[in-house]
Amino acid sequence: MRRPRGEPGSRAPRPTEGATCAGPGESWSPAPNSMLRVLLSAQASSARLSGLLLLPPVQPCCLGPSKWGDHWPPGGGPHAGPVQGLQRLLEQARSPGELLRWLGQNPTKVRAHHYPVALRRLSQLLGSLPQPPPVEQATLQDLSQLIIRNCPSFDIHTIHVCLHLAALLGFPSDGPLMCALEQERRFRLPPKPPPPLPSILRGGQRLEAALSCPRFQRRPQQHLIRSLAEASPEELTPHVMVLLAQHLARHRLREPQLLEAIAHFLVVQEAQLNSKVVQKLVLPFGRLNYVPLEQQFMPCLERILAREAGVAPLATVNILMSLCQLQCLPFQALHFVFSPGFINHISGTPHALIVRRYLSLLDTAVELELPGYRGARLPRRQQVPIFPQPLITDRARCKYSHKDIVAEGLRQLLGEEKYRQDLTVPPGYSTDFLLCVSSCGSVLPVRAQDPFLPYPPRSCPHATRDPAQRVVLMLRERWHFCRDGRVLLGSRALRERHLGLMGYQLLPVRPRPQPHHAPTRTWRPAPQPPGMTNSVLRPAATL
Repeated sequence: MRRPRGEPGSRAPRPTEGATCAGPGESWSPAPNSMLRVLLSAQASSARLSGLLLLPPVQPCCLGPSKWGDHWPPGGGPHAGPVQGLQRLLEQARSPGELLRWLGQNPTKVRAHHYPVALRRLSQLLGSLPQPPPVEQATLQDLSQLIIRNCPSFDIHTIHVCLHLAALLGFPSDGPLMCALEQERRFRLPPKPPPPLPSILRGGQRLEAALSCPRFQRRPQQHLIRSLAEASPEELTPHVMVLLAQHLARHRLREPQLLEAIAHFLVVQEAQLNSKVVQKLVLPFGRLNYVPLEQQFMPCLERILAREAGVAPLATVNILMSLCQLQCLPFQALHFVFSPGFINHISGTPHALIVRRYLSLLDTAVELELPGYRGARLPRRQQVPIFPQPLITDRARCKYSHKDIVAEGLRQLLGEEKYRQDLTVPPGYSTDFLLCVSSCGSVLPVRAQDPFLPYPPRSCPHATRDPAQRVVLMLRERWHFCRDGRVLLGSRALRERHLGLMGYQLLPVRPRPQPHHAPTRTWRPAPQPPGMTNSVLRPAATL
Protein backbone atom coordinates (compact mmCIF):
# COMPACT_ATOMS: atom_id res chain seq x y z
CA MET A 1 0.00 0.00 0.00
CA ARG A 2 1.41 3.35 -1.05
CA ARG A 3 1.82 5.97 1.60
CA PRO A 4 0.15 9.32 0.79
CA ARG A 5 2.45 12.19 0.06
CA GLY A 6 3.25 14.40 3.01
CA GLU A 7 2.74 11.82 5.76
CA PRO A 8 5.47 11.15 8.33
CA GLY A 9 8.12 8.78 7.13
CA SER A 10 7.59 9.45 3.42
CA ARG A 11 11.16 10.61 2.92
CA ALA A 12 14.38 8.68 3.39
CA PRO A 13 16.38 9.58 6.45
CA ARG A 14 19.38 11.81 6.01
CA PRO A 15 22.82 10.30 6.62
CA THR A 16 23.29 12.60 9.60
CA GLU A 17 20.01 11.58 11.19
CA GLY A 18 20.70 7.85 11.29
CA ALA A 19 20.23 6.55 14.82
CA THR A 20 20.13 9.78 16.69
CA CYS A 21 17.05 11.44 15.17
CA ALA A 22 13.81 10.56 16.84
CA GLY A 23 10.25 11.37 15.97
CA PRO A 24 7.47 12.22 18.39
CA GLY A 25 7.17 9.66 21.14
CA GLU A 26 10.30 7.71 20.09
CA SER A 27 13.39 7.13 22.16
CA TRP A 28 16.53 9.04 21.37
CA SER A 29 20.21 8.92 22.34
CA PRO A 30 21.36 11.89 24.36
CA ALA A 31 24.63 13.67 23.78
CA PRO A 32 27.36 13.51 26.43
CA ASN A 33 27.39 16.14 29.14
CA SER A 34 30.71 17.52 28.04
CA MET A 35 29.40 18.42 24.57
CA LEU A 36 28.30 21.92 25.58
CA ARG A 37 31.71 22.73 27.04
CA VAL A 38 33.44 21.59 23.86
CA LEU A 39 31.19 23.72 21.71
CA LEU A 40 31.53 26.80 23.86
CA SER A 41 35.29 26.52 23.71
CA ALA A 42 35.25 26.60 19.87
CA GLN A 43 35.78 29.94 18.20
CA ALA A 44 33.34 30.76 15.40
CA SER A 45 34.56 32.66 12.37
CA SER A 46 33.05 36.00 11.44
CA ALA A 47 31.59 34.46 8.28
CA ARG A 48 29.80 31.78 10.29
CA LEU A 49 28.60 34.32 12.85
CA SER A 50 27.16 36.47 10.09
CA GLY A 51 25.58 33.39 8.57
CA LEU A 52 23.89 32.59 11.87
CA LEU A 53 22.24 36.00 11.80
CA LEU A 54 20.69 35.44 8.35
CA LEU A 55 17.13 34.21 7.98
CA PRO A 56 16.76 30.51 7.21
CA PRO A 57 15.91 29.64 3.62
CA VAL A 58 12.27 28.74 4.46
CA GLN A 59 10.17 31.90 5.03
CA PRO A 60 7.43 32.20 7.68
CA CYS A 61 4.80 32.23 4.94
CA CYS A 62 5.50 28.55 4.46
CA LEU A 63 3.90 27.76 7.81
CA GLY A 64 0.91 26.15 6.17
CA PRO A 65 -1.16 23.06 6.99
CA SER A 66 0.50 20.49 9.14
CA LYS A 67 1.66 17.10 8.04
CA TRP A 68 -0.39 15.75 10.94
CA GLY A 69 -3.64 16.52 9.16
CA ASP A 70 -6.68 16.95 11.41
CA HIS A 71 -5.17 15.02 14.32
CA TRP A 72 -3.61 17.39 16.84
CA PRO A 73 -0.82 16.11 19.05
CA PRO A 74 -0.66 17.35 22.64
CA GLY A 75 -0.62 21.12 22.71
CA GLY A 76 -2.49 21.49 19.38
CA GLY A 77 -5.59 23.56 18.94
CA PRO A 78 -7.53 25.67 16.45
CA HIS A 79 -4.21 26.83 14.94
CA ALA A 80 -2.75 23.35 14.71
CA GLY A 81 -1.63 23.84 11.08
CA PRO A 82 0.86 26.66 11.72
CA VAL A 83 1.77 25.23 15.10
CA GLN A 84 2.65 21.81 13.74
CA GLY A 85 4.30 23.44 10.75
CA LEU A 86 6.63 25.17 13.18
CA GLN A 87 7.30 21.87 14.92
CA ARG A 88 8.31 20.32 11.58
CA LEU A 89 10.64 23.23 10.88
CA LEU A 90 12.24 22.90 14.31
CA GLU A 91 12.75 19.18 13.75
CA GLN A 92 14.42 19.92 10.39
CA ALA A 93 16.59 22.85 11.55
CA ARG A 94 20.15 22.49 10.22
CA SER A 95 21.97 24.61 12.81
CA PRO A 96 21.48 25.95 16.33
CA GLY A 97 21.16 29.47 14.96
CA GLU A 98 18.38 28.44 12.59
CA LEU A 99 16.65 26.63 15.43
CA LEU A 100 16.70 29.73 17.61
CA ARG A 101 15.48 31.99 14.82
CA TRP A 102 12.41 29.82 14.24
CA LEU A 103 11.49 30.24 17.89
CA GLY A 104 12.24 33.94 18.12
CA GLN A 105 10.59 35.03 14.87
CA ASN A 106 7.31 33.16 15.40
CA PRO A 107 6.18 34.08 18.94
CA THR A 108 2.45 33.74 18.17
CA LYS A 109 2.91 30.18 16.90
CA VAL A 110 5.20 28.87 19.63
CA ARG A 111 3.54 26.51 22.10
CA ALA A 112 4.85 24.91 25.27
CA HIS A 113 5.62 21.58 23.56
CA HIS A 114 7.88 23.32 21.01
CA TYR A 115 10.63 23.92 23.57
CA PRO A 116 11.32 20.23 24.29
CA VAL A 117 11.35 19.72 20.50
CA ALA A 118 13.93 22.51 20.16
CA LEU A 119 16.12 21.10 22.94
CA ARG A 120 15.88 17.62 21.47
CA ARG A 121 16.82 18.89 18.01
CA LEU A 122 19.73 20.85 19.48
CA SER A 123 20.97 17.65 21.12
CA GLN A 124 20.64 15.84 17.81
CA LEU A 125 22.53 18.55 15.95
CA LEU A 126 25.37 18.49 18.47
CA GLY A 127 25.59 14.73 18.70
CA SER A 128 25.11 13.65 15.11
CA LEU A 129 27.99 15.52 13.51
CA PRO A 130 31.59 14.29 13.78
CA GLN A 131 32.72 17.89 14.18
CA PRO A 132 29.83 19.83 15.72
CA PRO A 133 29.57 23.42 14.56
CA PRO A 134 30.65 25.96 17.13
CA VAL A 135 27.74 27.46 19.05
CA GLU A 136 27.90 30.97 20.38
CA GLN A 137 27.17 31.25 24.08
CA ALA A 138 24.72 34.06 23.26
CA THR A 139 22.70 31.61 21.16
CA LEU A 140 22.32 29.21 24.07
CA GLN A 141 21.55 32.08 26.43
CA ASP A 142 18.81 33.30 24.09
CA LEU A 143 17.27 29.85 23.99
CA SER A 144 17.56 29.63 27.76
CA GLN A 145 15.80 33.00 28.17
CA LEU A 146 12.98 31.92 25.85
CA ILE A 147 12.35 28.83 27.94
CA ILE A 148 12.58 30.75 31.24
CA ARG A 149 10.11 33.35 29.96
CA ASN A 150 7.54 30.76 28.87
CA CYS A 151 7.99 27.91 31.37
CA PRO A 152 5.12 29.14 33.63
CA SER A 153 2.75 27.91 30.89
CA PHE A 154 4.35 24.43 30.69
CA ASP A 155 2.59 21.37 32.04
CA ILE A 156 4.44 19.05 34.40
CA HIS A 157 5.38 16.60 31.60
CA THR A 158 6.92 19.37 29.48
CA ILE A 159 8.87 20.66 32.48
CA HIS A 160 10.29 17.19 33.19
CA VAL A 161 11.36 16.74 29.57
CA CYS A 162 13.02 20.16 29.49
CA LEU A 163 14.84 19.46 32.75
CA HIS A 164 16.17 16.16 31.40
CA LEU A 165 17.27 17.60 28.07
CA ALA A 166 18.83 20.71 29.62
CA ALA A 167 20.84 18.51 31.98
CA LEU A 168 22.07 16.35 29.11
CA LEU A 169 23.10 19.43 27.17
CA GLY A 170 25.31 20.48 30.05
CA PHE A 171 23.39 23.46 31.40
CA PRO A 172 24.64 24.04 34.97
CA SER A 173 22.33 22.81 37.70
CA ASP A 174 22.55 26.14 39.52
CA GLY A 175 22.08 28.20 36.35
CA PRO A 176 18.99 30.30 35.64
CA LEU A 177 17.40 27.77 33.24
CA MET A 178 17.61 24.80 35.57
CA CYS A 179 16.55 26.88 38.57
CA ALA A 180 13.49 28.27 36.74
CA LEU A 181 12.40 24.82 35.54
CA GLU A 182 12.96 23.28 38.97
CA GLN A 183 10.93 26.06 40.62
CA GLU A 184 8.02 25.47 38.23
CA ARG A 185 8.26 21.74 38.90
CA ARG A 186 7.93 22.32 42.64
CA PHE A 187 4.94 24.61 42.12
CA ARG A 188 3.09 21.82 40.34
CA LEU A 189 3.72 19.16 42.96
CA PRO A 190 0.64 18.16 45.01
CA PRO A 191 0.55 19.81 48.45
CA LYS A 192 2.13 17.79 51.20
CA PRO A 193 -0.07 16.77 54.12
CA PRO A 194 0.50 18.93 57.20
CA PRO A 195 3.09 17.42 59.50
CA PRO A 196 1.96 16.34 62.96
CA LEU A 197 2.46 18.84 65.72
CA PRO A 198 5.96 18.44 67.15
CA SER A 199 6.00 17.09 70.64
CA ILE A 200 8.74 19.54 71.59
CA LEU A 201 6.37 22.49 71.22
CA ARG A 202 4.93 23.61 74.50
CA GLY A 203 2.45 26.15 75.72
CA GLY A 204 1.95 29.11 73.46
CA GLN A 205 3.98 27.56 70.63
CA ARG A 206 1.77 24.47 70.57
CA LEU A 207 -1.39 26.59 70.73
CA GLU A 208 -0.22 28.79 67.85
CA ALA A 209 0.73 25.71 65.81
CA ALA A 210 -2.65 24.11 66.55
CA LEU A 211 -4.49 27.20 65.35
CA SER A 212 -2.49 27.14 62.11
CA CYS A 213 -2.98 23.42 61.43
CA PRO A 214 -5.73 22.50 58.87
CA ARG A 215 -6.61 19.27 60.65
CA PHE A 216 -7.39 21.33 63.73
CA GLN A 217 -10.87 22.00 62.29
CA ARG A 218 -12.01 18.45 63.11
CA ARG A 219 -12.15 18.71 66.90
CA PRO A 220 -10.99 22.21 67.75
CA GLN A 221 -12.08 22.46 71.37
CA GLN A 222 -10.14 19.40 72.53
CA HIS A 223 -6.92 20.56 70.83
CA LEU A 224 -7.23 24.04 72.26
CA ILE A 225 -8.09 22.99 75.79
CA ARG A 226 -5.17 20.53 75.93
CA SER A 227 -2.72 23.08 74.53
CA LEU A 228 -3.98 25.78 76.87
CA ALA A 229 -3.78 23.52 79.90
CA GLU A 230 -0.13 22.70 79.18
CA ALA A 231 0.88 26.35 78.81
CA SER A 232 2.45 28.30 81.63
CA PRO A 233 1.24 31.89 82.25
CA GLU A 234 4.38 33.44 80.79
CA GLU A 235 3.97 31.42 77.57
CA LEU A 236 0.50 32.81 76.83
CA THR A 237 1.45 35.89 74.86
CA PRO A 238 -1.07 38.49 73.61
CA HIS A 239 -0.50 37.26 70.05
CA VAL A 240 -1.48 33.71 70.97
CA MET A 241 -4.56 34.82 72.89
CA VAL A 242 -5.66 37.07 70.03
CA LEU A 243 -5.37 34.08 67.67
CA LEU A 244 -7.51 32.07 70.06
CA ALA A 245 -10.13 34.81 70.37
CA GLN A 246 -10.35 35.31 66.61
CA HIS A 247 -10.67 31.58 66.04
CA LEU A 248 -13.53 31.23 68.52
CA ALA A 249 -15.37 34.21 67.02
CA ARG A 250 -14.82 33.14 63.41
CA HIS A 251 -16.07 29.58 63.93
CA ARG A 252 -18.82 30.44 66.46
CA LEU A 253 -17.25 28.22 69.13
CA ARG A 254 -18.91 29.06 72.45
CA GLU A 255 -16.45 27.13 74.60
CA PRO A 256 -16.71 28.37 78.22
CA GLN A 257 -13.29 27.12 79.36
CA LEU A 258 -11.49 28.92 76.54
CA LEU A 259 -13.51 32.11 76.93
CA GLU A 260 -12.82 32.14 80.65
CA ALA A 261 -9.11 31.68 79.92
CA ILE A 262 -9.19 34.76 77.66
CA ALA A 263 -11.05 36.78 80.31
CA HIS A 264 -8.55 35.77 82.99
CA PHE A 265 -5.63 36.64 80.71
CA LEU A 266 -7.12 40.07 80.03
CA VAL A 267 -7.49 40.77 83.75
CA VAL A 268 -3.97 39.57 84.61
CA GLN A 269 -2.28 41.42 81.72
CA GLU A 270 -4.36 44.61 81.98
CA ALA A 271 -1.40 46.95 82.37
CA GLN A 272 0.42 45.55 79.32
CA LEU A 273 -2.53 45.58 76.90
CA ASN A 274 -3.59 48.49 74.73
CA SER A 275 -7.07 49.08 73.36
CA LYS A 276 -6.22 47.71 69.90
CA VAL A 277 -5.38 44.32 71.43
CA VAL A 278 -8.27 44.45 73.89
CA GLN A 279 -10.82 44.96 71.12
CA LYS A 280 -9.72 41.64 69.60
CA LEU A 281 -9.78 39.84 72.93
CA VAL A 282 -13.34 40.94 73.80
CA LEU A 283 -14.73 40.27 70.30
CA PRO A 284 -15.77 36.62 70.95
CA PHE A 285 -17.65 37.54 74.13
CA GLY A 286 -20.04 39.85 72.31
CA ARG A 287 -20.30 37.74 69.18
CA LEU A 288 -20.94 34.52 71.12
CA ASN A 289 -23.27 36.23 73.63
CA TYR A 290 -21.19 35.06 76.59
CA VAL A 291 -20.74 36.99 79.83
CA PRO A 292 -17.65 35.58 81.60
CA LEU A 293 -17.70 34.51 85.22
CA GLU A 294 -14.47 36.41 85.91
CA GLN A 295 -15.59 39.06 88.40
CA GLN A 296 -12.91 41.59 87.42
CA PHE A 297 -13.68 41.36 83.71
CA MET A 298 -16.02 44.38 83.52
CA PRO A 299 -14.08 46.61 85.96
CA CYS A 300 -10.91 45.82 83.99
CA LEU A 301 -12.50 46.90 80.71
CA GLU A 302 -13.83 50.09 82.26
CA ARG A 303 -10.34 51.01 83.45
CA ILE A 304 -8.85 50.27 80.01
CA LEU A 305 -11.52 52.40 78.32
CA ALA A 306 -10.92 55.27 80.73
CA ARG A 307 -7.18 55.03 80.12
CA GLU A 308 -7.10 54.71 76.31
CA ALA A 309 -10.44 55.99 75.03
CA GLY A 310 -8.84 58.90 73.19
CA VAL A 311 -5.87 56.96 71.79
CA ALA A 312 -7.65 54.68 69.30
CA PRO A 313 -11.25 55.83 68.61
CA LEU A 314 -12.22 52.85 66.45
CA ALA A 315 -10.87 50.34 68.97
CA THR A 316 -12.78 52.14 71.74
CA VAL A 317 -16.05 51.93 69.83
CA ASN A 318 -15.42 48.27 68.95
CA ILE A 319 -15.01 47.43 72.64
CA LEU A 320 -18.26 49.26 73.43
CA MET A 321 -20.04 47.35 70.66
CA SER A 322 -19.04 44.03 72.24
CA LEU A 323 -20.24 45.28 75.64
CA CYS A 324 -23.49 46.51 74.06
CA GLN A 325 -24.23 42.98 72.86
CA LEU A 326 -23.67 41.81 76.45
CA GLN A 327 -25.90 44.62 77.88
CA CYS A 328 -22.95 45.87 79.95
CA LEU A 329 -22.41 49.46 78.78
CA PRO A 330 -20.34 51.63 81.17
CA PHE A 331 -21.78 55.13 81.62
CA GLN A 332 -18.40 56.87 81.80
CA ALA A 333 -17.30 55.51 78.42
CA LEU A 334 -20.63 56.53 76.88
CA HIS A 335 -20.14 60.06 78.19
CA PHE A 336 -16.79 60.19 76.42
CA VAL A 337 -17.79 58.79 72.98
CA PHE A 338 -20.89 61.01 72.81
CA SER A 339 -18.92 64.14 73.69
CA PRO A 340 -18.47 66.81 70.98
CA GLY A 341 -14.69 66.50 71.21
CA PHE A 342 -14.72 62.78 70.38
CA ILE A 343 -17.22 63.21 67.55
CA ASN A 344 -15.22 66.09 66.04
CA HIS A 345 -12.04 64.02 66.36
CA ILE A 346 -13.39 61.10 64.32
CA SER A 347 -15.13 63.23 61.69
CA GLY A 348 -12.07 63.59 59.47
CA THR A 349 -10.77 60.04 59.81
CA PRO A 350 -11.09 57.28 57.16
CA HIS A 351 -13.32 55.21 59.45
CA ALA A 352 -15.70 58.06 60.31
CA LEU A 353 -18.76 56.40 58.73
CA ILE A 354 -18.37 53.07 60.51
CA VAL A 355 -17.76 54.85 63.83
CA ARG A 356 -20.90 56.97 63.34
CA ARG A 357 -22.87 53.81 62.56
CA TYR A 358 -21.64 52.18 65.76
CA LEU A 359 -22.37 55.33 67.73
CA SER A 360 -25.90 55.34 66.30
CA LEU A 361 -26.39 51.79 67.53
CA LEU A 362 -25.00 52.70 70.94
CA ASP A 363 -27.40 55.65 71.08
CA THR A 364 -30.29 53.28 70.26
CA ALA A 365 -29.16 50.97 73.05
CA VAL A 366 -29.10 53.92 75.47
CA GLU A 367 -32.61 54.94 74.37
CA LEU A 368 -34.09 51.46 74.73
CA GLU A 369 -32.07 49.76 77.47
CA LEU A 370 -30.74 52.49 79.78
CA PRO A 371 -33.68 54.60 80.99
CA GLY A 372 -31.57 55.93 83.85
CA TYR A 373 -28.84 57.36 81.65
CA ARG A 374 -28.71 61.18 81.81
CA GLY A 375 -25.43 61.89 80.03
CA ALA A 376 -24.55 63.10 76.56
CA ARG A 377 -26.27 61.57 73.53
CA LEU A 378 -25.42 61.41 69.85
CA PRO A 379 -26.74 64.54 68.07
CA ARG A 380 -29.58 63.83 65.65
CA ARG A 381 -27.62 65.22 62.69
CA GLN A 382 -24.82 62.73 63.35
CA GLN A 383 -27.08 59.66 63.37
CA VAL A 384 -27.05 57.25 60.40
CA PRO A 385 -29.02 54.04 59.70
CA ILE A 386 -27.61 51.23 61.79
CA PHE A 387 -27.89 48.30 59.39
CA PRO A 388 -29.12 49.63 56.03
CA GLN A 389 -28.41 46.25 54.40
CA PRO A 390 -28.74 42.61 55.50
CA LEU A 391 -25.90 41.33 57.64
CA ILE A 392 -22.78 40.04 55.90
CA THR A 393 -23.43 36.43 56.93
CA ASP A 394 -26.92 36.54 55.42
CA ARG A 395 -25.63 37.98 52.14
CA ALA A 396 -22.86 35.38 51.95
CA ARG A 397 -25.21 32.46 52.61
CA CYS A 398 -28.34 33.65 50.86
CA LYS A 399 -28.36 30.62 48.55
CA TYR A 400 -28.64 28.34 51.61
CA SER A 401 -31.38 30.39 53.25
CA HIS A 402 -34.96 29.22 53.76
CA LYS A 403 -36.29 32.75 53.24
CA ASP A 404 -37.71 32.00 49.79
CA ILE A 405 -39.47 28.93 51.17
CA VAL A 406 -41.04 30.92 54.00
CA ALA A 407 -42.03 33.71 51.58
CA GLU A 408 -43.79 31.20 49.35
CA GLY A 409 -45.64 29.79 52.37
CA LEU A 410 -46.78 33.26 53.40
CA ARG A 411 -47.91 34.00 49.86
CA GLN A 412 -50.01 30.84 49.80
CA LEU A 413 -51.41 31.33 53.31
CA LEU A 414 -51.99 35.09 53.38
CA GLY A 415 -51.42 36.60 49.94
CA GLU A 416 -48.69 38.99 48.76
CA GLU A 417 -50.47 42.12 49.98
CA LYS A 418 -50.45 41.04 53.62
CA TYR A 419 -46.73 40.90 54.37
CA ARG A 420 -43.55 42.82 53.56
CA GLN A 421 -40.17 41.15 53.08
CA ASP A 422 -36.74 42.63 53.93
CA LEU A 423 -38.20 45.87 55.25
CA THR A 424 -35.88 48.17 57.21
CA VAL A 425 -37.62 49.86 60.14
CA PRO A 426 -36.33 52.88 62.11
CA PRO A 427 -33.68 53.34 63.40
CA GLY A 428 -32.27 50.96 60.78
CA TYR A 429 -33.02 47.34 61.68
CA SER A 430 -33.76 44.94 58.83
CA THR A 431 -36.75 42.61 59.26
CA ASP A 432 -37.24 39.31 57.46
CA PHE A 433 -41.06 39.51 57.22
CA LEU A 434 -43.43 42.10 58.67
CA LEU A 435 -47.20 41.69 59.10
CA CYS A 436 -49.94 43.95 60.51
CA VAL A 437 -52.40 42.06 62.73
CA SER A 438 -55.65 43.49 64.10
CA SER A 439 -56.79 43.12 67.70
CA CYS A 440 -59.05 40.23 66.71
CA GLY A 441 -56.17 38.31 65.15
CA SER A 442 -56.78 38.85 61.43
CA VAL A 443 -53.96 39.90 59.14
CA LEU A 444 -54.42 43.30 57.52
CA PRO A 445 -53.02 44.43 54.18
CA VAL A 446 -49.66 46.03 54.86
CA ARG A 447 -50.05 48.66 52.16
CA ALA A 448 -53.15 50.04 53.85
CA GLN A 449 -51.32 50.43 57.16
CA ASP A 450 -48.20 52.25 58.26
CA PRO A 451 -45.81 49.32 58.79
CA PHE A 452 -43.46 51.34 60.99
CA LEU A 453 -43.79 51.96 64.70
CA PRO A 454 -42.61 55.37 65.90
CA TYR A 455 -39.04 55.69 67.07
CA PRO A 456 -38.20 56.62 69.75
CA PRO A 457 -41.12 54.63 71.22
CA ARG A 458 -43.93 56.67 72.65
CA SER A 459 -44.31 56.73 76.41
CA CYS A 460 -47.87 55.36 76.24
CA PRO A 461 -48.07 52.97 73.28
CA HIS A 462 -51.51 51.63 74.32
CA ALA A 463 -53.11 55.03 73.84
CA THR A 464 -52.27 55.23 70.14
CA ARG A 465 -55.06 55.39 67.58
CA ASP A 466 -53.71 52.44 65.61
CA PRO A 467 -54.54 49.22 67.50
CA ALA A 468 -52.90 46.94 64.91
CA GLN A 469 -49.89 44.99 66.05
CA ARG A 470 -46.72 44.85 63.97
CA VAL A 471 -45.55 41.27 63.89
CA VAL A 472 -42.02 40.49 62.73
CA LEU A 473 -41.24 36.95 61.59
CA MET A 474 -37.60 36.36 62.54
CA LEU A 475 -36.10 33.64 60.36
CA ARG A 476 -33.53 31.79 62.44
CA GLU A 477 -31.03 29.95 60.26
CA ARG A 478 -28.40 27.65 61.71
CA TRP A 479 -25.63 30.24 61.17
CA HIS A 480 -27.55 32.70 63.37
CA PHE A 481 -26.57 30.55 66.37
CA CYS A 482 -23.35 29.57 68.05
CA ARG A 483 -21.89 26.25 67.00
CA ASP A 484 -23.84 24.40 69.70
CA GLY A 485 -27.10 25.56 68.04
CA ARG A 486 -28.79 26.82 71.21
CA VAL A 487 -27.58 30.39 71.79
CA LEU A 488 -28.20 33.20 69.32
CA LEU A 489 -25.18 35.17 68.18
CA GLY A 490 -24.79 38.54 69.88
CA SER A 491 -25.75 40.65 66.86
CA ARG A 492 -28.93 38.60 66.32
CA ALA A 493 -29.92 38.72 69.96
CA LEU A 494 -29.33 42.49 70.02
CA ARG A 495 -31.55 43.07 66.98
CA GLU A 496 -34.40 40.96 68.35
CA ARG A 497 -34.11 42.58 71.76
CA HIS A 498 -34.30 46.09 70.32
CA LEU A 499 -37.19 45.29 67.99
CA GLY A 500 -39.13 43.92 70.93
CA LEU A 501 -38.40 47.02 73.03
CA MET A 502 -39.64 49.21 70.17
CA GLY A 503 -43.05 47.49 70.30
CA TYR A 504 -42.81 44.88 67.54
CA GLN A 505 -44.20 41.41 68.27
CA LEU A 506 -41.59 38.81 67.40
CA LEU A 507 -42.45 35.43 65.91
CA PRO A 508 -39.26 33.34 65.52
CA VAL A 509 -39.32 30.84 62.66
CA ARG A 510 -36.68 28.12 62.67
CA PRO A 511 -36.52 25.63 59.75
CA ARG A 512 -36.51 21.98 60.66
CA PRO A 513 -33.40 19.99 59.68
CA GLN A 514 -34.21 17.63 56.82
CA PRO A 515 -32.63 14.35 55.68
CA HIS A 516 -30.47 14.60 52.58
CA HIS A 517 -32.97 12.64 50.50
CA ALA A 518 -35.99 14.71 51.48
CA PRO A 519 -37.41 16.58 48.47
CA THR A 520 -39.09 19.32 50.50
CA ARG A 521 -38.23 21.62 53.41
CA THR A 522 -40.54 22.39 56.31
CA TRP A 523 -40.68 25.28 58.70
CA ARG A 524 -42.47 25.85 61.96
CA PRO A 525 -43.27 29.08 63.79
CA ALA A 526 -42.42 29.43 67.46
CA PRO A 527 -45.22 29.88 70.03
CA GLN A 528 -47.49 32.69 68.91
CA PRO A 529 -47.52 36.03 70.75
CA PRO A 530 -50.64 37.08 72.66
CA GLY A 531 -53.49 38.32 70.50
CA MET A 532 -52.77 36.08 67.50
CA THR A 533 -55.05 33.23 66.54
CA ASN A 534 -54.45 30.12 64.52
CA SER A 535 -56.23 31.77 61.60
CA VAL A 536 -53.14 33.89 61.02
CA LEU A 537 -50.50 31.17 60.85
CA ARG A 538 -50.97 27.47 61.30
CA PRO A 539 -48.86 25.71 63.96
CA ALA A 540 -46.81 24.01 61.23
CA ALA A 541 -46.71 24.19 57.47
CA THR A 542 -45.04 22.06 54.86
CA LEU A 543 -43.94 23.97 51.79
